[in-house]
Amino acid sequence: MSRPKEPESKITIADVARAAGVSPMTVSRVLNDRGGASAETSQRIILAASELNYRPNPFARGLRSDRSKAIGLLVPDITNPFFPEVIRGAEDAASAAGYNLLLSNVVENSKREEELIETLLRHRVDGIIVCSPRLPDAALHKALAPHRAVVLINREAPNEVAGTIVTDYETGASRAIDHLVERGRRKISIIAGPRSSFGGKSRLVGFRKTLAAHGLKAQGVVYCDPTAAGGQTAAAQLLAEAPGVDALVCYNDLNAIGAMKACRAAGISIPAQIALIGFDDIPTAELLSPALTTLRVQKREMGEEAVRLLLSRIATRNRQHGIVIVPELIIRETT
Repeated sequence: MSRPKEPESKITIADVARAAGVSPMTVSRVLNDRGGASAETSQRIILAASELNYRPNPFARGLRSDRSKAIGLLVPDITNPFFPEVIRGAEDAASAAGYNLLLSNVVENSKREEELIETLLRHRVDGIIVCSPRLPDAALHKALAPHRAVVLINREAPNEVAGTIVTDYETGASRAIDHLVERGRRKISIIAGPRSSFGGKSRLVGFRKTLAAHGLKAQGVVYCDPTAAGGQTAAAQLLAEAPGVDALVCYNDLNAIGAMKACRAAGISIPAQIALIGFDDIPTAELLSPALTTLRVQKREMGEEAVRLLLSRIATRNRQHGIVIVPELIIRETT
């Protein structure tokens, strides 16, 4: 029987220095591309580091340089198809800039959100990006205050607190209502998502304002979890409370998918009897039958821009407030 393999000892700069016959300082300067050594010596150091499989510790380096080359990213629910695209964009931009991305899943829990913001501070990240935070303003701003740099996605904040990447959900909601009214829909109900969602509140303002401009009012508003199950329950409630409703506007595409299921269970044809509109344009939206009309948000670009804005604030304490993204109405078969 073979014996368990002994754990390998960690290779240090001192080991590389001994192998190359130079000082640790010279190794550090060469491996950090700071010059100060001849081409021959540099080549000898790089060869020794490669043969010893030397891997620098970015966090130890951060202790010396006051930079960890790591940024934190918090998302409310990793299972929501909206966020993987944001994460991919953020990861691409971070990697291109030489940063590591530390991902945290809040699981739609504001207390956990607060704890994770503090945990990332203890990990000495250079900055954090928080997607769709659920904490109230006062608690959120207090939690973020100790961080070097912060960017919020889909949440407004003062310049001194964070840079922001904000979706203009109010305009998107207005376009959704205009589209439904143009299609002859008059009895419109709203699946409003979580009460704690600031983006949801913006949507609701746009819905109500535009309905009023058309001389209409919502036939019902139901709050729910931002999931397919939440949408199904909310739609079933609205269909029972508002007979004859001819359109449902949903907080997100997952809610819309659940609403489709509720309509089918009630024997209601889409779009002949009821129209449906979602938000976000997740990949599944166009694959549904019927394909879902929705408001498209450029999710990967949102992640990329969030990282660029964060790195700018890390480097220069840039107080640029941020970027506003206007959703695009994608008309498909449910309207």
